[in-house]
Amino acid sequence: MEDPSDGSGARGAGTAAGGSSSADASPAAVVRVAAVASPAASAARLSLPGVMDAEGRVDESRLRMHIFKNGGAPPAERGLVWRFLFGMYPCSSTALQRSLLHEQLEVRYRAMKRKWQLFLPSSVRMHLNGTDAELAAAVGYFEQRQAQVQQQTQHRSEEVRDRLAFLELQAQILFERFTFDCEELSEAIRIIDKDVPRTNRDLSYFQEQGLGNLLVLRDILITYAAFHPEVSYAQGMNDLCSRFLEVLDSEVDTFWSFSCYMEKFSKDFRADGLHRKIELEAALLKELDPQLYTHLATDNMENFTFCHRWLLLGFQREFEHSDALRLFEILSCDHLELISQQVDQARYRERLARRLSTDDRSECELPAINTDFTFELFICAAILLENRESLLRCRDDVQLIQFTSRLQGTLDLNSTLKKAELHFYNYCKRCAWDYGNGHCRAQESKDEDFLYQLRSLFLLR
Repeated sequence: MEDPSDGSGARGAGTAAGGSSSADASPAAVVRVAAVASPAASAARLSLPGVMDAEGRVDESRLRMHIFKNGGAPPAERGLVWRFLFGMYPCSSTALQRSLLHEQLEVRYRAMKRKWQLFLPSSVRMHLNGTDAELAAAVGYFEQRQAQVQQQTQHRSEEVRDRLAFLELQAQILFERFTFDCEELSEAIRIIDKDVPRTNRDLSYFQEQGLGNLLVLRDILITYAAFHPEVSYAQGMNDLCSRFLEVLDSEVDTFWSFSCYMEKFSKDFRADGLHRKIELEAALLKELDPQLYTHLATDNMENFTFCHRWLLLGFQREFEHSDALRLFEILSCDHLELISQQVDQARYRERLARRLSTDDRSECELPAINTDFTFELFICAAILLENRESLLRCRDDVQLIQFTSRLQGTLDLNSTLKKAELHFYNYCKRCAWDYGNGHCRAQESKDEDFLYQLRSLFLLR
């Protein structure tokens, strides 16, 4: 992976956070409360070569390939990239279609938010205990934004007001029969109100006037919990959603992008998802380093629990903030997971060719490749292997917790990406076929060799 901001072409090098977030703003810039919506993004264009056509359609495979090979999206375009990457905007949509879609998404979000607020009016405002003066000031910033939005609404043309009125009627009909469980939603709001004030207060985006963004985050999380009762709210969602809010700087856009992301990963916030992640990481480590696996493994895998937080939040706290954003993009592009599927398909073709071959050589069953080993697991394994000596010295849970705490904000993304890629490549190669037994077909050309293609995708030398 190459750094888009590094002319030397260093693999996996870092960039500052981009999009419309505060991370790429100048030090003197004033961070304000996020906009309710960002309709201008629907007509914005990506400058990435070959990614967007004249009408605004995005070639999704090229976009994901660019993110992976260049170590993330260009900082200035991160906000727009995320709207496509996480599914708020369909890649097949034109700029005109996205403009209409954005109006619909904005109206639907407002209707959803208004419905839970009418259901639990006592929860519309966060209950402050009086000890957090900064958060009390944030209420003022948040209410100023609300007043500005109302003024802007009054200046809309009659045509726009009529169109929005029709969309609002549609939204009311859509959510009319949706009901809430008062006890469950109230409990979710209680936990949200406990977590939100502690969310990323060290970032400039959530400081001074930007403190109002914590209240925007609160509304997004409550709306999500209210309309996704099967998921509701779990600790960690505040950190994850805050990442979307910082990059997109829009309440509506954050809600829908976060919701799309959770469609795929909500299971990770449930107990069964937690255990599945831990089991997969343990299985991968057993493949890569049996000694370290044996040292950490217990009957209930409790010693791997710290890995789940890394995986759940996309290593948000282990790397410097801008690098953590970039890694989140790389993991979310799913590029290596697609490669692992290609490897599995190539192995199937190889086995089929052998069955049809008249060669009398005895066949040896190829070891199975585990396509559940996603790239994030290899990132986690790379961190574990890089620190194996320290881990081998850990004798109990307390020492493990102390070890992982020392890692926060200290890891080098460039080095970790290189090591993770190498572990992934070697794993695929080892699972593809046994070179030692000479089972590669001699007549297969270099261009047909999927390992050669895999190597070219990694740009490893």
